[in-house]
Amino acid sequence: MAGVTDPAMRRIAERYGASVTVSEMITAAGVARGDRETALRLAASDNTNLAPRVIQIAARDPIEIAAAARHAEEAGADWVDINMGCPCKRVTGGLAGAALMRDLDQATALIAAARAAIRVPLSVKMRLGWDDASRNAPELARRAESEGASLITVHGRTRQQFYTGRADWAAIASVKRTVSIPVVANGDCQSPEDAAQMLELSGADAVMVGRAAQGRPWLVGDIAHHLATGRRRPQPSLTERGAVAREHLDGLLSQMGAGAGLRHARKHLASYVDEAFEAASAEVAALRRALVTADSPEGAFRLIDAIFTDTQEAAA
Repeated sequence: MAGVTDPAMRRIAERYGASVTVSEMITAAGVARGDRETALRLAASDNTNLAPRVIQIAARDPIEIAAAARHAEEAGADWVDINMGCPCKRVTGGLAGAALMRDLDQATALIAAARAAIRVPLSVKMRLGWDDASRNAPELARRAESEGASLITVHGRTRQQFYTGRADWAAIASVKRTVSIPVVANGDCQSPEDAAQMLELSGADAVMVGRAAQGRPWLVGDIAHHLATGRRRPQPSLTERGAVAREHLDGLLSQMGAGAGLRHARKHLASYVDEAFEAASAEVAALRRALVTADSPEGAFRLIDAIFTDTQEAAA
């Protein structure tokens, strides 16, 4: 979720009841360089008493991942996660992320190095395998457990699928049967009902929500509430959604500055609008276009207020 789960989004998700939040993926190389982008991704959400915070690391070299894991622990991580599931070519081209599922010996060495470097728990996120011919998630999970990992997350696709098709929730059950540590199911969880079905088919202990929470960071808390009570929570009003969009933008501006913060916020702001209106009117569509091209924070805030109003809610 690089570029998505920024501290502002995590803070909002935690307030709405997210059980755990995960940082944007950082790279061990970025930690070694000490670059500004990595420092921003390591930043806390300021809600340290609401939910445990996980810092996720992508790496290829055991020495580098040990150093990055120590840095994450020093930055306040409640636990550290190793990314062995990212499918993007920029990450797999560097033989990290899902590429490690083609080299389980290297993956095991990384897990061992990170585990030895930190005191906080360590988890591993993976896919079902590199492709359908090599669905080796159970073997990687077994190795991770033997090296001291405390939790496994499995996205129900292979790397070669990227995000096409549907996540195979039932296939995650093979990992759950292999290890005794908790397993988290991930992929295509769009609703509380999806989460319940994911748990039934996979036998997993929990679910992880990714892209579906963009534009509705309350979704994770909605799922937790539904799984605990069997009931759905009322959805935020249009006015409340606007207040959240404002808070998210303000957080990004404070963290990144006016120019970078506004640019980073555009995809989030577009998602807030898209999630609020099933069929936007011509007026809302025009306001959305203006919002994602706004060149000043003041203009963006005015457009948020114009979109998320009682008048628009009545029209919707």
